[in-house]
Amino acid sequence: MSGHEHRDDYGAKLGMWLFLFTELLLFGGLFLLYAVYLKRYPHEFASGGKQLNWVLGSINTVILLTSSLAAAMAVTSIQRGEARRTVALLGGTILCAGGFMVIKYVEWSAKFGHGIYPGSEHLKAGPPGESVFFSLYFLSTGIHGLHVVIGAILLGWIALKVRGGELNAGNNILLENGALYWHLVDLIWIFIFPLYYLIL
Repeated sequence: MSGHEHRDDYGAKLGMWLFLFTELLLFGGLFLLYAVYLKRYPHEFASGGKQLNWVLGSINTVILLTSSLAAAMAVTSIQRGEARRTVALLGGTILCAGGFMVIKYVEWSAKFGHGIYPGSEHLKAGPPGESVFFSLYFLSTGIHGLHVVIGAILLGWIALKVRGGELNAGNNILLENGALYWHLVDLIWIFIFPLYYLIL
């Protein structure tokens, strides 16, 4: 690798880390808001958490952990020059993302079916803390879901580049950055899951 390429890779990695930092600030703000309202409405938050399906939340946690493992293995594979295996692993990550979103759709549909969504008459009639809980739940999981979709599209694009030979053992910074982004998506869910699904 030439000095110019090394500087380009360093710049790309630094840029990605800076971007990930802004993402952490976004979700950090949501978690801070959660903490403020949890202190104000502890019983209502606990009641809201009991209405969420922790089994589906647990399955989604396993799915995302599996997807992160596949993404990490894809990085190792491309470094070894195993293009086909890299594409397969990225495909597995994308399939996991699809599974995650299907389960999230089932969850949201169930909530909407019971009249539980921001601004619904059901929540307006209940205690204010419960309405705050579900507003934060839909906001946090909605933004996270958007990140899952974006991440899946990004990894799909990267997989096409690997398949076409544009990315290889000597040129894989794009895949490394894509995997980093995916790990962040996974990490954020690791915080969302206990805060909303396991609250007592």
